[in-house]
Amino acid sequence: MAEEPKSGVTDSKIPDDAEVEGAGTTPTGVGATAPRPGAPTGTTPRPATPAGTTPRPAAPAGAAPRPAAPAGAPPAAGAHPRPAVPPRPAAPAVPPADLAGKVTSPVVGTPAKKPAVTAAADEDDTSPLMSRRAWIGVAWGAFTAASVAALAATGRFMFPNVINEPPAQFKVGFPAEYGMGVDERFKETMGVWIVRTPQDVVQNVSGFYALISTCTHLGCTPNYLSAENKFKCPCHGSGFRTSGINFEGPAPRPLERARIVLADDGQILVDKSRKFQQELGQWADPEAFLPA
Repeated sequence: MAEEPKSGVTDSKIPDDAEVEGAGTTPTGVGATAPRPGAPTGTTPRPATPAGTTPRPAAPAGAAPRPAAPAGAPPAAGAHPRPAVPPRPAAPAVPPADLAGKVTSPVVGTPAKKPAVTAAADEDDTSPLMSRRAWIGVAWGAFTAASVAALAATGRFMFPNVINEPPAQFKVGFPAEYGMGVDERFKETMGVWIVRTPQDVVQNVSGFYALISTCTHLGCTPNYLSAENKFKCPCHGSGFRTSGINFEGPAPRPLERARIVLADDGQILVDKSRKFQQELGQWADPEAFLPA
């Protein structure tokens, strides 16, 4: 079998991966290739294959990969050793800052953490005056009170106003039942004094008249003072004689008399619907005095 003629140019030695990675920088020249993308900075690019040389045959399919150089093995011939990287010095320990009693603020540029919102820490429930539940209770209490008052006022209109006043006309008994002087039996119930006099200041005869127990000053009820034989008002000190004539105090006029007559059954009938005033000369009316 004929021998294959050898080329005048021998195969150039292609450095291994370890040699390429450890090699120094080589100026780019003729026959040099651009560095592989992703290759670390400072490594020597793999030289291009010279013209006329036989390229390295591709590894057959299924062939085992080239074993990596063991750790600590001496570098191959012609390879530049990789300089050892000194270890990074450890950061010095910083003592914790004493923040007791100080106000801290977040670092500029860092978002502040939002506080967790809970039902117990609600702003309405931490009011310095009153909590939200208390305000709701007060509102419901006021609404209930207003409703009760409105219902009570509505119910009050269901009942008419009735004034229990004594009748204007009433009988006070027979004339023989009275002695001389002032009788106070009907002062509280009917508001009159029944007076029997031996001689009236106007009629000049004996008989009866009914004095209305209302002071002519401001409407108070005078008291009869039997020891002094006069009527005395407790409010402002007005004084009246048994005839009804005013003689002391601020009362501007005498007491008023009511109509007094005999009923059909012989009893004395008093009618307060008709009043007689002395300053108007009405005491001379026949019904202002009952002769006896």
